[in-house]
Amino acid sequence: MTTTEFTWPIRVYYEDTDAGGVVYYANYLRYFERARTEWLNQMKIDQVDLLEQDVAFVVTKAEIDYLKPARLNDELMIYSKIKNVRAASVEFEQELFMQNKNLDKPIMLNKANIKVACLRLKTFSPCRIPKTIKEEFLRVS
Repeated sequence: MTTTEFTWPIRVYYEDTDAGGVVYYANYLRYFERARTEWLNQMKIDQVDLLEQDVAFVVTKAEIDYLKPARLNDELMIYSKIKNVRAASVEFEQELFMQNKNLDKPIMLNKANIKVACLRLKTFSPCRIPKTIKEEFLRVS
C-alpha cells in the first residue's frame, strides 16, 4: 500500500501543558517528532540500525505556525507528508488538528515545515541518505 500522508493520533496529557492547561509551545515539536518516528517505523526504517551504522537523522530547520491552542485531554491528529527529498536531507510538512465535536470538520491548531538532514554521527558531517531509505521516501512522497 502506498500512502503519501501519514496520520498519527496524540492525546494531550497533563505533563504536556503549562499551568493553564494549555500545551506548552515546545511540546508541539515533540508531537511532530513522534509522528515522523512512527512513520519511519511503519516504513520499516530502523533508526537503531542506522545509529549502529553511524548514520542519524537530525532536525536542521523547524518552522511552526501556532494557530490555536491545544488543551489538556484533547484528542489530536497529526498529518505528515514529505515535501522534498534531496541527497542528504528530507523536508516534511506536518499539520496538527483537533476534532471539533460540534462541527464535521476538524480544526487546524498548528502546522510545521521540518527539514531533517542525514549525518555521520562521529563527525556530524552530512552524508547521503542510504539508497533504500531514499527510495522509500520517494515512494511515499
